[in-house]
Amino acid sequence: MASELYNTIDALSREKGIDPQIVVSAVEDAIVMATRKYYKTQENLRAELDKETGKINAYAVKTVVETPEQVEDPALQITLEDARKADPNLEIGGELRIPKVTEGILGRIAAQLAKQVIFQKVREAERDTVYNEYIGRVGEVVNATVKRVEGPDVIFDIGKAEARMPRKEQSRLESFAIGERVRVVIARVEKASKGPGVVVSRAVPDLVQHLFQTEVPEIYDGTVVIRAIAREAGERTKIAVMSKDKDVDAVGACVGMKGMRVQSIIRELHGEKIDIIEYHEDAVTFAEKALQPAKVSKVTVVDSGGKHLEVVVDDSQLSLAIGKKGQNVRLAAKLLGWKIDIKSEEEKRQEVEEQMSAMVPQTATPLESVSGLGEGLVEKLSAAGVTTVEALADMTPEQLEAIEGIGPKTVEKISLAVNNYFASLEQGATAEGEVAIEGETAMAGSSEAASAEVGAEDITAEIPVAGEEVAGEKAASSREAAPAGEVTVEPQLNSADESEAEHSDEMPASEEESASETRK
Repeated sequence: MASELYNTIDALSREKGIDPQIVVSAVEDAIVMATRKYYKTQENLRAELDKETGKINAYAVKTVVETPEQVEDPALQITLEDARKADPNLEIGGELRIPKVTEGILGRIAAQLAKQVIFQKVREAERDTVYNEYIGRVGEVVNATVKRVEGPDVIFDIGKAEARMPRKEQSRLESFAIGERVRVVIARVEKASKGPGVVVSRAVPDLVQHLFQTEVPEIYDGTVVIRAIAREAGERTKIAVMSKDKDVDAVGACVGMKGMRVQSIIRELHGEKIDIIEYHEDAVTFAEKALQPAKVSKVTVVDSGGKHLEVVVDDSQLSLAIGKKGQNVRLAAKLLGWKIDIKSEEEKRQEVEEQMSAMVPQTATPLESVSGLGEGLVEKLSAAGVTTVEALADMTPEQLEAIEGIGPKTVEKISLAVNNYFASLEQGATAEGEVAIEGETAMAGSSEAASAEVGAEDITAEIPVAGEEVAGEKAASSREAAPAGEVTVEPQLNSADESEAEHSDEMPASEEESASETRK
């Protein structure tokens, strides 16, 4: 029959969920430490618990060696001859156990030391048991009961162990009462922790995923898949879903009829906002969806390898796209896994203008080019770092007056001189343009006149004088006399000449035939 001490150890082991032998070893180690402290010895001490009587016996253990020369430490070794005086059956290499009296001599201090050792061993064993139990359950959602509140931390009872929820793992919208039952996620298990080794959380995205799996049957059976979740606990959550069945609307399934499903999850999260987005493989389309409720004008992939996007929105949509303290774009970037730069259309336009102006070489005109500025004024401006007319033109009156030695009247003088300088440049450009236009006009007029003269000569050469008689023989002889390879341009008769030729009584028949052939 087991002793009362062993029955107590067995009950403690079942309560803590640890092996009874671990507690027995803790008790034996405690007796060894108390005995060593009492005897003030460095001997190799051991203790054994007798389960039947409940008595704990302490021994000093010495190793048996053959000769006295082999004894290096008398407290740890003994010769074979001396050992057989106590036990004739001992052999070389064996151990001689010398009993140590402990009953009634250890006292209160030794007992207190033994108690501390036992508690320490039990806590270590309990911590190891908890670690082995929950290390494989990280990420699992469990039901927990609020046990107590320790400063910013909340301690939960999760069944076989206690769990701790630090402040950073809590939602700012939530507060807990003692005895309240909540669902928590096992975030991590700490083996070297002084307090509870299990750390739970209600701020991780896994909790939202578990709630959707519980509330939405399509997610539970795999018809709708959650592809990505981005969450800031207590503020907003964005969840991207995709349907494997073309007849099932992924977003509609998660929202539920009249929003019943998503409203149930929002109540569980104490009013946290949830955006449900349809997942797209195309990063550009997915980015447009992820930045809702803002309307996106344009999405450009800056670097596909580095996963960098540039989003342009209307000026009125910029604050909505960025969100409160940048929350909307930050969650969208987490959801996509891409870096997102948001710009308004006005900012994008200015950026393009700056890029275009950077491509155009900038001119630098020295101040000496302005005739209205004196040498002393030029020296003052140069001392202040203003060395070009362009830099001077960009300065405000306040900036000019801040320069030592320049007052309001001098500012007016500078403004007038700069305006006159640029006005002269514009007039010069206008005059050059007019000269160029007049030159082009003159060239065009001369070319037209030349063309007209050439045309007149051609007409004069081609059209004969009215009334001139064309002899068939002379035309025939001119055709015969034309060199080979040249085209002879023959004059054409007008209608008046034709009529005169037809009605002429003096023209012979042979000449009429020649004229007819010529017209043909």
